[in-house]
Amino acid sequence: MSLKKHLLFLSPFLLMPVPAFASVNNGDTAWMLTSTAFVLIMTPGLAFFYAGMVRSKHAVSTLFQNFIALGVVGLIWAVIGYSLAFSVGNPLIGDASYWMLNGVGQAPADGNATIPHILFMMFQMMFAIITPALITGAVAERINFKAWLLIMPLWSIFVYTPVAHWLWVPTGWLAVKGALDFAGGFVVHMTAGYSALVAAIMFGRRRDFGHPAKPHDVGMILLGTTLLWFGWFGFNAGSALTAGGLASQAFATTFLAGAAALLMWTLVDTLKDGKPNLVGGCIGAVAGLATITPAAGYVSAGSAIFIGLAAGLICNFAARIIKAKTKLDDTLDVFACHGVGGTLGVLMTGLFASLDVNPAGANGLFNGDSKLFFANLTGVVVVAAYSMVGTYVIIKIVSQFVRLRVTDRQEETGLDSSLHGEKIGSH
Repeated sequence: MSLKKHLLFLSPFLLMPVPAFASVNNGDTAWMLTSTAFVLIMTPGLAFFYAGMVRSKHAVSTLFQNFIALGVVGLIWAVIGYSLAFSVGNPLIGDASYWMLNGVGQAPADGNATIPHILFMMFQMMFAIITPALITGAVAERINFKAWLLIMPLWSIFVYTPVAHWLWVPTGWLAVKGALDFAGGFVVHMTAGYSALVAAIMFGRRRDFGHPAKPHDVGMILLGTTLLWFGWFGFNAGSALTAGGLASQAFATTFLAGAAALLMWTLVDTLKDGKPNLVGGCIGAVAGLATITPAAGYVSAGSAIFIGLAAGLICNFAARIIKAKTKLDDTLDVFACHGVGGTLGVLMTGLFASLDVNPAGANGLFNGDSKLFFANLTGVVVVAAYSMVGTYVIIKIVSQFVRLRVTDRQEETGLDSSLHGEKIGSH
């Protein structure tokens, strides 16, 4: 067949409409694929972070409580979670439009998006996965694995998805009110942190609470912190949803806040305890990263440093006060880092946000506008209350069907051997 005949044959196809996904930007898509993988790494990173802090006889169980979220929440998100969180629905919750990812394909979700809808769904899935995993640190060394397998999916559906809808869908009621959460101060850290507080109360203290129980593997903690910090660049900078200036800004603010909190936490430990310690430095970095999360794409680099310093100071004192003044057994200081840190972060977003940094955001109180601060303050009250009440109800319901915590004998023996038949090293 001649060239002329080839062209005549192909001409009808060349004149066909371009598929919808042709508007996808390859650069943005590449960045968001990378960011999604970064955030995926955070869940095993959290597993290492938590497992290094507990005693060796509970390390495998702690690892598995986190790692299993990849399977449980990942599938729940695909079946119904994403639809409830990100379909239009009403101001309080989405609907079943995206049930089983119906209509979630290669085309962008709307006319302004530059990445495939299915990629946006996957990116948000990684957020949904790590959020309930954060709660496990509050009930470490005593939670029954079977109970966790029931609590986790219920919490994901009835606590996480509504709050995500309120903040991250334009018609969500807190978004309409003017609240801003760039990458999860409300949606991830506050929901998990306040839920962890309730869980720690309901599960009760460990049988040997008050006895010295040092972390069994500081190297594992450092590895977990490193993976978390690495993944946090996808978490925050990826939330720009494009590869450009805003992602670069969020990347920088994320690092600076984490670094500042690491140094401030270490300074406080040195002044209060007489010596710096690596575990404290790791916790400080995570607290700073949690606190900058809602503000990462709305504030300047200088503001990020201040936010990190505030996180290192305030979250450290919160952890100390909880341990010294109450009998709450929040095993790994989840509330102090994520509950307090998330609250601090969204309030500081309301103070430091600037339209010069992100024209799609708002000016905070220190830049001449009070609307954002009071919208976020409203969000703090509502998200904290909703998370605590929702978690209480879920744990109460689960307790009617399965034992919440292991027996005294299982706890003494260790969750690893008693629940899983596995162990790390010798214990």
